Amino acid sequence: MSVVIVVGAQWGDEGKGKVVDLYTERADTIVRYGGGANAGHTLVIKGQKLITRLVPSGVCHPNKPCVLGDGMVIDPRSLLEEIDQLQARGLLLNNELVVGQDAHVILPYHKRIEGVREDRTAGAIGTTRRGIGPAYEAKVGRRGVRIRDLFRPERLRELVAANLEELNPVVRHLGGEVPTDAEVEQWIADALAAGERLKPFVRDASRFVVDKIAAGKHVLFEGAQGTLLDIDHGTYPYVTSSSTIAAGACQSTGIGPSKIDRVIGITKAYATRVGGGPFPTELHGDAADALRQAGGEFGAVTGRPRRCGWLDLPALRLGVRLSGMDGLALTKLDVLAGLPEVAVCVAYKLDGHELDELPTDLDDIARAEPVFARYPGWASLAGVRAWDDLPATTRAYVEQVGKLAGVPFYLVSVGPDREETMVLRDPFAA
Repeated sequence: MSVVIVVGAQWGDEGKGKVVDLYTERADTIVRYGGGANAGHTLVIKGQKLITRLVPSGVCHPNKPCVLGDGMVIDPRSLLEEIDQLQARGLLLNNELVVGQDAHVILPYHKRIEGVREDRTAGAIGTTRRGIGPAYEAKVGRRGVRIRDLFRPERLRELVAANLEELNPVVRHLGGEVPTDAEVEQWIADALAAGERLKPFVRDASRFVVDKIAAGKHVLFEGAQGTLLDIDHGTYPYVTSSSTIAAGACQSTGIGPSKIDRVIGITKAYATRVGGGPFPTELHGDAADALRQAGGEFGAVTGRPRRCGWLDLPALRLGVRLSGMDGLALTKLDVLAGLPEVAVCVAYKLDGHELDELPTDLDDIARAEPVFARYPGWASLAGVRAWDDLPATTRAYVEQVGKLAGVPFYLVSVGPDREETMVLRDPFAA
């Protein structure tokens, strides 16, 4: 039995979906432990593309339970649409899905308040406007709606009324439209109807996962976003609303940290970020456009172009420390092919000192000066499937990144397809 957590090592969009899909071949149960439908994962299997938003990326492997943990915030309509799309492709037909009964629910008023804030508030974070943050706010404010509440009409009605009593004055103050009574009634009716459709999937997710571990099964946890977007340890306030580090898997699912065997961080061979927030190694102009087009750096859910830049090793080291990573998986190495040289930020200079980790205070990040090392480029990696067949310059780059990050590579990806992957170590091995 092994319990493995896969997390994004930097700002998200590192290719967790592909890695989770690959590791699911060895796993028995796959658990998504945080976030909402803003975290799209793109899978490419034998040339066919599949995008998941809430359901774990291991869904492509039949008869392996996929769990939505209690730490998630779930838009019922979005989840039902995803279930319908997956079932139309022959997936989730054998009762593989488990939806945590204590996961919180995103309702239309969460999306409305988030949209109004983004439109009217100076220094907008750059959210996906899918109600993620406001749903987590309601959770912490102890007025959230949980999946279990969708089966209790009177309780749901009371909770919705209590939330609107607090949110409507804010919406009105920011210039938004307060919902009509008819809209609210429709929202409640839709939520109850969604609950009826979801009811066969809903159960005690924590007990389900703990029982799998006790039975000696391989359990794989799938994170959302990236370590540096963690609500407590990221580049605040440009962060998400939940715990994205490995410890969030224990909190979300209700398992003890002593049950975790291994943590694997996912990093691209370069770096990307969406929305606002600091990005010291960001490229601009033609260089950024070329990297964005070569890597297909557009949001799987929103289609938004991602900001692109060089790999940031101080940020990666911070991610390794925060999540206690045992190893890394490197993705999109092929995207850098054809460049005459590849740059990597290896340190920062701040107030006369050299830093080996990214500072997390926004003012310090703004003043910090990246220190770059430059490495020779390499030609196309098309058709390369074995480590020894990589160009010498490519192997040297990967080895140096691993050395400076302080942990070994478990996997190297040279293309989007499942087969374009070199597995160097097995995270489920004892």
